Amino acid sequence: MADTSQTPDRYAAQRARYKELFARSKARRRDFSEAKGNPGTLSGDLVLKRETLPAGWGWSGLVKRGTTLRIVNASSTQGVSVLLYRAADPTERFNAGDTVKLQWSASLHKGKLLYSDMGRVLASITDDTFGRHDAIAGGSTAVTNAEKYADPTLRNTRDNFILLAAKHGLSKADIPPCLTLFAPVGVDAAGKLVWQNGQPAAGDYVDLRAEMDILVFLSNCPHPLAPGAYAPEPIELVFWKSPAPAADDFCRTASEEAIRGFDNTDAISE
Repeated sequence: MADTSQTPDRYAAQRARYKELFARSKARRRDFSEAKGNPGTLSGDLVLKRETLPAGWGWSGLVKRGTTLRIVNASSTQGVSVLLYRAADPTERFNAGDTVKLQWSASLHKGKLLYSDMGRVLASITDDTFGRHDAIAGGSTAVTNAEKYADPTLRNTRDNFILLAAKHGLSKADIPPCLTLFAPVGVDAAGKLVWQNGQPAAGDYVDLRAEMDILVFLSNCPHPLAPGAYAPEPIELVFWKSPAPAADDFCRTASEEAIRGFDNTDAISE
């Protein structure tokens, strides 16, 4: 049955509300260089553990609230894909669409938040030396590897995530679109997603501060749009004890949407 509830007047009111919210968001837009607090170099007393994610493989594990996961691109690999789940209830998981929509931008970098499909904040990007990460195109698959490298047997992100999901009692139906770090994806004049200029440097890193206990999936496979040969390199993972956020914490106060997201998060995390 056709939806007859969307009248021209109702559409106009919704459009006006959208423009109002967008204008308020732009008015509050802040310089993300303000986001301070994370140490670039971690002292030994902050580090809880270190691990290495081999080239082409996946990793999963629990990251407790208040712990920061530093993902270090030690050798300039072109993409590390990430999925996040609420540890207490993995039916709540990272939502790429809401993460982009609630922050009025597809540009994810230092100061931005990673939202769940319940409007809560799974993690905050508290530090980031590269600044170009993709939440639109998704990770690699056997099909994209066959098309790009003529070899569907190469390890890919989709299959890595399926294996990780099975380890935690989940299935392929529980794998949403992912975030891929170190991936400068943009849109060309024809509206096509393309890999833009920019290559991660050896040692670039991203800090993800867990805002609740989260289950993290990582896949160390190149982004499907990355140029050149299939050549992932090992990724370093550093888990460190981050300080409790201050009242004026940049990520928590960056926008009205951020404040609401943390209100929702704190209600289940305290």
